[in-house]
Amino acid sequence: MVGNYPVVTLCGSTRFKDEFMEAQKRLTLEGNIVISVGLFGHSGDREVWENMDEGTLTKTKEMLDDMHKRKIDMADSIYVINVGGYIGDSTRSEIEYAKSHGKEVRYLES
Repeated sequence: MVGNYPVVTLCGSTRFKDEFMEAQKRLTLEGNIVISVGLFGHSGDREVWENMDEGTLTKTKEMLDDMHKRKIDMADSIYVINVGGYIGDSTRSEIEYAKSHGKEVRYLES
């Protein structure tokens, strides 16, 4: 197969780094262009949280959240990494954003 590959953006809690990597591999082998997160804040990438004030997001976290919405804009669909059914606030926001922009939403776990 050469040519028109669907584009999928991965969404989910960054605590599920291993599951992100497995989904990226599987979806790529299925013929998709996969867009993922750039940092795994809940799996050790401290840069996401540095300079965080009490109760506020860091500028880095705000930027990463906005960038992820732009990644959703570039995709045909999103694939939600919802291990154990877990969907946090950020992921819920991304799902709502994707739906409101006509993107297909698929889930690791139904």
